[in-house]
Amino acid sequence: MTGILIIAHAPLASALERCVEHVYSCEPGMTRANLRVLDVEPGASMDELLVRAQALLQEVNSGAGVLVLTDAFGATPGNIAARLNEPGRVAVVAGVNLPMLLRAVCYRGETLGEVAAKALAGGQQGMVQAA
Repeated sequence: MTGILIIAHAPLASALERCVEHVYSCEPGMTRANLRVLDVEPGASMDELLVRAQALLQEVNSGAGVLVLTDAFGATPGNIAARLNEPGRVAVVAGVNLPMLLRAVCYRGETLGEVAAKALAGGQQGMVQAA
């Protein structure tokens, strides 16, 4: 099963995890089998964040690869995520939103490439302007 790691400005990563538990009616912690989150606090050390992110990546990696979702490419969370990128093993997608995450969780049984593509499509399709 593809692992999922969310790296975002605090408290977004934790909030998204709670949303998944709410939407899928999971008991708190039910998503922990293959989902981890890293909330990036203001002033946090890049080196310490990278070490924490690498440890979380290992925890969630069952051998099927890990999808790393981050909020803003070019910001600290996105920079940490980019350092984890490893084609074929770790895929990074920026611009995380709830539809993207729900799609990734729903399809996490697929290959890493398929999960990344589904997540990206879900994130894009989840952005609509109400008429």
